[in-house]
Parts: sequence; C-alpha cells; structure tokens
Amino acid sequence: MKRVGIPVPSPDGRQVVVAVTEPAYDPKAQASDLWLVALDGVTPVRQITFSKQAESGMSWSPDSRKLAFTTTREGDEVSQVYVLDLAAGGEAERVTSLSTGASAPKWSPDGNWLLFVSNVYPGAADDDANRKAAQERKDRKFSARAYEGFPPRFWDKWLDDRKPHPFVQEAKAGAVARDLLAGTRLAEHPGFGGTRASEGETLEAVWTPDSQAVVLVASQNRHQAAFAETYTQLFQVELAGGEPRQLTSDTRGYTQPAFSPDGRTLLALSTANDPGEIYSVARLSAMAWPAAGAPQLLTAGFDRAVSRFAMPADSGRIYFTCEHAGREKLYSLARAGGEVRPEPSPDTGVIGGLAAGGQALVGTWDSAVNPPEVYAFTGAPRALTAFNTARAAQIDWLPPEHFDFRAKDGLMIHSMLVKPPGFDPTRKYPLFLVIHGGPANMWRDSFGLRWNYHLLARPGYVVLLTDYKGSTGYGEAFSRAIKLDPLKGPADELNEAVDEAIRRFSFVDGKRLAAGGASYGGHLANWLQATTTRYKAIISHAGQADLMMQWGTSDSIFGREVATGSPIWGDSRIWREQSPALQAGNHARGHGFKTPILITVGELDYRVPVNNAYMWFTLNQRLQVPSRLIVFPDENHWVLKGENSRYWYAEVHAWLRQNL
Repeated sequence: MKRVGIPVPSPDGRQVVVAVTEPAYDPKAQASDLWLVALDGVTPVRQITFSKQAESGMSWSPDSRKLAFTTTREGDEVSQVYVLDLAAGGEAERVTSLSTGASAPKWSPDGNWLLFVSNVYPGAADDDANRKAAQERKDRKFSARAYEGFPPRFWDKWLDDRKPHPFVQEAKAGAVARDLLAGTRLAEHPGFGGTRASEGETLEAVWTPDSQAVVLVASQNRHQAAFAETYTQLFQVELAGGEPRQLTSDTRGYTQPAFSPDGRTLLALSTANDPGEIYSVARLSAMAWPAAGAPQLLTAGFDRAVSRFAMPADSGRIYFTCEHAGREKLYSLARAGGEVRPEPSPDTGVIGGLAAGGQALVGTWDSAVNPPEVYAFTGAPRALTAFNTARAAQIDWLPPEHFDFRAKDGLMIHSMLVKPPGFDPTRKYPLFLVIHGGPANMWRDSFGLRWNYHLLARPGYVVLLTDYKGSTGYGEAFSRAIKLDPLKGPADELNEAVDEAIRRFSFVDGKRLAAGGASYGGHLANWLQATTTRYKAIISHAGQADLMMQWGTSDSIFGREVATGSPIWGDSRIWREQSPALQAGNHARGHGFKTPILITVGELDYRVPVNNAYMWFTLNQRLQVPSRLIVFPDENHWVLKGENSRYWYAEVHAWLRQNL
C-alpha cells in the first residue's frame, strides 16, 4: 500500500500537497515524492517531485504560488530548505546552506521570510561556530559519551548537547540565516529544550500575523526530568532579536500553536500536569492577540483529548478531532468556546492530519479495511485521492465488529473483533488476544503497518482488541484508573474480555487461546504468562520483565513513580506485587509460567531496553518453559524495516501454529 502523509492545504484553499511513499523491501528501492491534489474533485492528482530522497515539512507561500520543503539532494550533507515555484515551473531551488541542516520551514505571512529549525551546538552564535564545533568533535580520538543530566538516551538515540533553535532568513537563495535564540538567557537555561517525540526533538514555532515575531514552544525544566514532570510553555521572540517574552507562566504543557485566520487569537493545545496524576486530556486553549494574557480553556468541559485542530477562514468555528471507542471523528465549537458540536464524519475509521487552508478543511481518513486517503471535510466528507482504493478492494477482509461489556471492577470496556479471510460463522476459530501499548493509547479502527489486525488474523484466527483501563478515548478518569494498578487490573479486564467474546460469539473456540502485545502490551503479555495458564501461546515484543529494572534503565522514570505510588525505595508494594518476574513462584503452584512464549526485541530500544527481553528469556529458560528469543540488532522500539517485518510476522504465525 502507498503510504499517504499529512495533507497541507494551500492558503487559497484550492489544492493540497501531500507526500506519498512507495514502500519496498529493499530500502534503496523505496521512493517518496510530493503530489498535488485539487479540491475541485475534478482535476487529476499530479506528482510534482521525482527525486531519490524524500521531502518533508511542506509549507505554502501566502500567495499559494510557491512551496517550501526540506530534503537532501545531490551535494547536500544534511537536510536543507528548497523552494519550488509551482506557478513558474522548473526545478526546486535550495535556499539554505547551514552546516547543521534545516527542518520545518514556514513562510512569513508577508511572504518575505522563511522560519525553520536547526540543532545547534552550545554557545555557537553563527554557522561558522557550529561548523567548528562539529569538526572538533569529528576529530576526537576517543568515542566516549559523558552525561550530567537525565536522560542520556531517548527512544533509539543517544542524546548530545545540541538543542533546536529557530532560524529566519529572507526567502531567497544566498540569504544569511539568523539564529533567533543565539546568546539569549532562554537558550542558555539548563532546562531549555523543545518538544521530544519518537522521531527526535524539534521546536514548534509559528509566525505572528504581522511577520515581526515568532511564537515558539519550549521547556525550561527539561533538566528536572529525573524527579519532576517536565512541560513546555509559549514564548514570543522578535524578528529583530532580543530576549524572548514568556507568554504562558503555568505548569501546563503547550503544543500546536496556531493563529486564527484573522490574527486576533492564538490557539494551542494544553495539557495539565496535575500533581500525583498520570494522565490528563489535551484541551484547546486560546488567548487574545496581541494582548495575550492568561489562556482560556475552550474545551474545559469536554472529557476527551483533542488530537488536532484547524480553523477555516470566515467559518467562526474551530474544528478538531478526538478519539472515542476505536474511532476518531470531527467536532467543532465556536471561537469563543461553548458547546461542542459533532460534524459530519464517516461512521467508521479515523480522521487524521486535520488542517485548514482558506475556507477549506482537509485531512486523511482510513479504517482497518481502507488505507489512508486525502479527504475534504468541508460539508460531507469527500475523498480527494484513491492511491490505495483499487488495491484494497482486492483483499478479502471484514471491518472490525465493536462490542462493550461491564467488567467486574465496574468499568465499561470496549473491544473490537477482527475476523480472518474466508470467514465462516459456522466454524470454530482460535482467538488471538492482541494488547495495545501505551497504556495511554487506544485500539483504533485504522490501517496499521505494525501488528496489522488482518495480517495477524490471516492464517485463520479471530483477533480480539480490547481497551483496558488506562486506555485513551473514554475520558480522563478511565485513563487515570490504571494508577496503582499497572498490570493486574488491566490483565483482569483482558481476561474478562476473552470470556465475553467466547460467550457472545459462537465461532470462537474457547479452548484455543493466544495472547500477545508490544510495549505496554508486552508488559501485559508477560504478566498474563506469569499469572494464568489459560493461553496456549504468548507473544511478547518490547515487554517489561521487572518494574524496578524498567525504572532504572528506561528513558522515562518519574511518571513510573507516580503510577506506582512511590520511588523504588518508598513504601509502595506495587513495585514487588505487580512485577512480572517476581511472580515466578506461580510456576510451582501451577498458576503461571507454563505457556510457551515468543520474545522479540529491538536492540536499539531505549524506551523498554533489551535487558528486559534477556531477563524474561532467562527466567523462562530457568523454569524450563518453551521459549524463543528473537533480537533485531538494527531495530528500535518497533520492527520497521521491511524484511525484518516480514520475518517477524512469519515467526509469529509459526509460533501460533505450533502451539495452537
């Protein structure tokens, strides 16, 4: 399937640009290029780049004539900003030449400037200083890394002392780029940092409506990550330079800053960091501009996390998406807040990548049986592309079946059931309970590349997908219910969901059950192996073996203390009572550690480090439980490479076939 990225609409609302990737098992054969999609529904989609390297970070000029993006082309050592003149035609022109590279370009509203982000070395005031620092490190004779702050590594990368900074330059080739934070107290603060995600660290930044300043998202307490919650605030830095002005001064975390089309309101998502709580929903906030002042929470009474938001011109309303019970639909509210209103959305699947351009509202839509396509959401949802439609129509697959039940703990639990190809309701099928990670996550009626529902079900299994307590999409209290009960309570609900599926669906064979999951799902898979013998096979990827070891080796620790009730030296019994490895005594009593288990892990995983998999395999071997360990030396938290993925699915299917 072609992989369709997030669509970026033009300011005039007439077309969108989207990156489309053609996957390949050979990485050298994979291609990703940009396509133009007209919103008139008539003009055919058109490919506009044909380069070997992928483009990203697309941004339209205010007049909708030019397109800026970042890529690495011939002669580039690092990613640079290129500008393609769609009106005049021709090749894209490189406009930046920083030794530290460039990402996330944005045109100023007056069309004269480009804003972008680059990671710079400490104290480097210009590109010459950055180039010199890079060369000095390249010339070192030693390979050691040294750290005095936490964490030293994140997801799959060892961290260094470079930090993301916002740069501006005139929107033309050869212009000098200027670091807006060079020499500022904010950049020199020990807790300064941007927004961290699995793909790395960046600095979210947007132009002010007058093109004279930039609003950015930054942290000032990143250095406290080992013992406190960290959060990001909003800052304003003038185009002329100087010390940034802090716009928010609370302990909420802010992301996705954006201005309303008329420039009178600064919008952002904000998440509370309530002391002693493990999760808070992201809410839409607004502040008057340029007066600023304290932000107003527009969705304070709406008990769902806002995913993305957009405000079309002249609409008077803010549109947003949020998760609920396996789906993600479209909602809106008035600019001043008030009642949330459902908007026309497909009955199934998830809406993603919501964005506005002019009066147009666009995004993607996909479901478990419909790979992503670009859609218009102005009025009734309307497909604008069909990159995968014909290919998807050839597959024998069924949409998930949703059902709910009330668990013994009183919570209403939502599940989806995925049936295999050639499904015959008169037959009996083994059931494979697949457990999502997170735990702040939700099984979605969407087309996934990792742990794809239908690929797992293909040999003839019914796949059960259950949102245990701690999942998102069911309100803040439901997500917080996992506090002080990280594994036992969710596992009890998963077992009850299996019971409910057996009771409700006559085609489920209750004597042939398997379970598996990745990340937090791997933690729960290990817990199920340690505490019950009802499953005939277990698959655990990136699973936690011991709560204390995971606390001490992961790139995230303080939240684990909050979830468990104390530091590891404190008085919380959870550290021992719900540590999977410490349930080994169940083996002799016949209550656990009997089920054959397939353990897989990426050696570059720093979120759930590989020592967990080693310990879990060692424990199973010590107890003489049939077990198989597969280590991917070139993978991180996920198995992403094509051939590795194909091998992993084959091993999972073989393990299920052997034991079921």
